[in-house]
Amino acid sequence: MSSPDVVILGGGIIGLATGWQLMQRHPDLKIVLLEKEPVLASHQTGRNSGVIHSGIYYRPGSLRARNCRAGKQALEHFCTRFGVAWEQTGKVIVATDESQLPALQTIYERGVRNGVRCEKIDRRRLAELEPHAAGIQAIHVPEAGIVDYPGVCHELARQLSEHGVDIRLNCRVTDLKQSTDRVDVVTDDAVLSARQVINCTGLYSDRVARLSGQELQEQIVPFRGEYFTLTSEAHHLCRSLIYPVPDPRLPFLGVHFTRMIGGGVECGPNAVLALAREGYSWKTISLRDLQESLAYRGFRRLALRYWKTGLGEIWRSLSRSAFVRALQRLVPDIRAEHLVAAPAGVRAQALEPSGQLVDDFLILRTHRVLNVCNAPSPAATASLNIGKHIVDQLGI
Repeated sequence: MSSPDVVILGGGIIGLATGWQLMQRHPDLKIVLLEKEPVLASHQTGRNSGVIHSGIYYRPGSLRARNCRAGKQALEHFCTRFGVAWEQTGKVIVATDESQLPALQTIYERGVRNGVRCEKIDRRRLAELEPHAAGIQAIHVPEAGIVDYPGVCHELARQLSEHGVDIRLNCRVTDLKQSTDRVDVVTDDAVLSARQVINCTGLYSDRVARLSGQELQEQIVPFRGEYFTLTSEAHHLCRSLIYPVPDPRLPFLGVHFTRMIGGGVECGPNAVLALAREGYSWKTISLRDLQESLAYRGFRRLALRYWKTGLGEIWRSLSRSAFVRALQRLVPDIRAEHLVAAPAGVRAQALEPSGQLVDDFLILRTHRVLNVCNAPSPAATASLNIGKHIVDQLGI
């Protein structure tokens, strides 16, 4: 049995950033990071669209808003310092009809309150920035950008390893046993006795939290987002980032266009219930995961409230022409032949029993275990600052 000071569960960007901040602040601590996959950043981080968010959407004063602004600055500084690819591309949030103008104004006001550099623009200015975008008004956010998030994780892991942090892959946690002064972390082939444990397991964060003894009413429900990339002859249709005005009645953003750091343009996603926590296609089904989602009253209430929208999302998943029509609301020149299927992602969304989405970071402590139970967008953008916030909570 090994006895580290801190064990971090999860090798996505939140776990790695937390380890990096902990290493910076307490270089003498013995830290172990456990990841169940053979490579780091296999799930949400590795399937991220690569956007550096500005913080324009988030409720002023929320953890999302505060950490996005500080985290964006820290991320850009980190990437510049250590040679990770990133680019400031700018972004437009486009209103395609007059019914969206009040919501557009609300987003703009939030951006101003959050300290985001942004401006309202008319159709003519929009055409200068994104000639193929349809819209009557828009918000231009020049400070938005794109980044190589797997590259960020690779650099974080390199520095952690160089400073003595023990990163163990293919290491699945099966139990947590708390005593007065230690936590036994039980894996498939070893037991680690740690002073403190940090749970950054994303799609499995609620299950791991309950292993720690955390009383948790919320539950992770996985939603799959499906993407396409544009063929090379259609790249000119998107110069930067083109986003819709989100419907304030609905829980998800809607399809958008993102220029990628490695070249090309990605478009999507839709949002459908994943049939497994790692359900990246309709063919991947976990009876345990599916039964857990369907039996949870929070999901049933969400589904009852948004069943029409949900059916539309499923139809867009099954019908490429329906997906194309959704994209054409933003960029009318898109055609089905421009789309190439791309890897899907699964969002670990915490739901309340009421059916409301947990709209902010949810970080809970039970004795010697700190559980990151919800890390919604902009978690990747905010990761370095969220890591700092988590380390603050440890009280070391």
